Amino acid sequence: MLSTYTSYNLIAKDMLKSLNRTAAEATNARDADYYRENIGKVSSVDEFLDDYRLYSYAMKAYGLEEMTYAKAFMRQVLDSDLTDANSFANKLTDTRYRDFASAFSFTPSTATAQTETQLDSIIGLYSATAANAGAALKEETRYYNVVIDTVTSADQLINNDRLRNYVFTAFGIDPNTYSREVVRGVLGSDPDDPASYFSTEFGARETDAVAAIQAANSELSTLPSNDANKARIAELKAEISRQSAIIVTAEKYRALAEAYNFASDGTATAGTVQDADQKAATNQLYTLSNPRVTSEAALINKDYFESRIGSVTTASELVNDPRLLNYIKVAFDLNKASVVSSTIANILTSDPDPDNATSYINLFGGADKAKYVALRAAFNFQEDGTLAAGQTAQTAAQTATATNAYMIHYNDKDDEADATAIKQFKSQIGAVKTVKDFVGEASIYNFALKAFGIDPAKVSAFTIKKVMQSDLNDPKSYVYQLKDDRFVQLAKAFNFGSDGNITAPKLAQSEAEILVMSRAYVTVKSRFGTEDDKKKAEEEAKYYSTQMQKVESVEDFLADDRLVSFVLTANGIDPESVDATFMQKIFTSDLDDPKSFANQQADRAYRKIVASFNFNAEGKVTQPDDAEIQSRRGIYETIDSHVQQMLEEEAGDDNAGVRLALYFQRKAETITSPYDILADDALFEVFKVIYQLPDEIGSADIDAQAEMIKRHLELKDLQDPEAVSKMIVKFSVLYDLDNQTNTDPALSVLTSSGSSGISADLMMSLAQLRPGGS
Repeated sequence: MLSTYTSYNLIAKDMLKSLNRTAAEATNARDADYYRENIGKVSSVDEFLDDYRLYSYAMKAYGLEEMTYAKAFMRQVLDSDLTDANSFANKLTDTRYRDFASAFSFTPSTATAQTETQLDSIIGLYSATAANAGAALKEETRYYNVVIDTVTSADQLINNDRLRNYVFTAFGIDPNTYSREVVRGVLGSDPDDPASYFSTEFGARETDAVAAIQAANSELSTLPSNDANKARIAELKAEISRQSAIIVTAEKYRALAEAYNFASDGTATAGTVQDADQKAATNQLYTLSNPRVTSEAALINKDYFESRIGSVTTASELVNDPRLLNYIKVAFDLNKASVVSSTIANILTSDPDPDNATSYINLFGGADKAKYVALRAAFNFQEDGTLAAGQTAQTAAQTATATNAYMIHYNDKDDEADATAIKQFKSQIGAVKTVKDFVGEASIYNFALKAFGIDPAKVSAFTIKKVMQSDLNDPKSYVYQLKDDRFVQLAKAFNFGSDGNITAPKLAQSEAEILVMSRAYVTVKSRFGTEDDKKKAEEEAKYYSTQMQKVESVEDFLADDRLVSFVLTANGIDPESVDATFMQKIFTSDLDDPKSFANQQADRAYRKIVASFNFNAEGKVTQPDDAEIQSRRGIYETIDSHVQQMLEEEAGDDNAGVRLALYFQRKAETITSPYDILADDALFEVFKVIYQLPDEIGSADIDAQAEMIKRHLELKDLQDPEAVSKMIVKFSVLYDLDNQTNTDPALSVLTSSGSSGISADLMMSLAQLRPGGS
């Protein structure tokens, strides 16, 4: 008969061959095929527990076959929420139950419009887009100023998307409703020529509109405001509104016509289509058209104020200029709806004497009194609103004070609006269940589009709906037909299915797999580490969880060495032992092909790693079937674990010592406490043989036994494969010396036969007994 070590070595020296041989045995292959083909058909815990063949196969795989009878107990394990530290499986000190539960998922993934990472990303992007608004305006202006000098016709301008968008933004033309014929005709018009396109299409109507408004206002002034005239008054006001819109449109196109020098046929006249003044005026309109007051816009407003304030002679003149009025409201932090032009006029003409209790400032300043005083001190108007002889509205020093204050406060309102928009988005996004909800809630819809630099006014809700329902893995889907990456990124920021309903996030790893990986990493890093080591591991796990939600392909994952190192460490592999080429081969392996690179590795951890990711054949993230109760990783891990169990069991049929040696080799690196050994009869048997301890020590107090193990064994050595190998050699030799008779106590330990077998009650007790377990 071969020695224990020789028999062990025949198996262990080529573990891949040994595992494949065991897996290929008829019974094992048949059971594995049945499990693989049928586990996906199970949809509930009860169905799983009722299919004895599936259930018993999985229980054996995780070393729990002695608990197969305890279905009520195992139902609690499978129903456990592994994210809850107080759940049933997590409270059991025997980690086999938690490992078993983590291999299954009977609770569907949570559908949500956005994950926390997606939410944080879109908020960060919104803030960045807001902060970079000025830079974007500058770039578009730079492009416009360079390219406009090369334009030779109105058609060339209109056909250039960037130029056209710039012009339309500057002059307030709606890109969704504009008429090419109208824009082209206006560009070739001279507004002073009665025969030009503009004059015939807009000029005459503007003149008629002005006359109609005058007539309506005249009639309104003569109508008493009573019930008899109520309908007529409403009609006249509506007419004024309609005619005003005609005037606004006409003035908009007049400004467009005056800004360019095209001939009536649309060709460029002598020189460029814009002179320096026209170009500068267009640039200014574009900059000021942005809803945000950028630094460039602030400088334009500053120049306007400083160029006008010297010619202002009355307070009324100042407050009747909207730009001057807004400037001083902003400068003195009075930019709110309740502060109107009359408020500012009253402040500017208030008695400046602080002791005058009846002055406007003292009567109405309230919480803003200090601001009122500062504003009053910045101007020199008398109480009647005029200036004293020889005085100006402001001295140079007062203008400098107002300007400095404006440059400090010009973006306060935008910042406040941003904070409000972010707060609203965060509070409302959780209520979004469909694309219809998303499009229908203006604050959410506008926030999201602006975050990606998309103007809600320039894209239809229909387009956005189709974008959000696009399949990002299908290059022919709608979103890619737009050929605009902003829409692709918008779709990626949310989790909507093709039916318009929210789905579980499409992640490179499911939330459950990320949890399993993170927990394993922290366990490895904190086995023999300090509290500081554990904290660092937990921080790294947070990084992993966050970054994995951003991974969109195998390439993304493999490009981040930190993520790769995390996964390898979590699975007991030294990151230094493999290179990038090796990992590329692993992740491009077909796990269903026995000859693939991953399947040729004796360490099945590589197969488990690949199976834990949701990458398709092209290396892109795909959505797993949420109806399946076991992930691909869970299936492979269960089958591989079952084969390992069968390998050890069959080895034990010939020599129980070989089974003990194989088991010890597999479990050694997971041992972190003496109680791990005491709670596992097979490990304790190996320990007793190595250190030649009598069986009677098992009757001692459990804490005393733990102290004894510490005296004999340095647990850290079990993390060293070479040290473990030496221990197995020692065990094998001593085992053979101790077992020269037909009685084999080690065999009884593993098969639960005879008086030394492990009863189900004892196993359940041990599962809940061990102190210091993780």
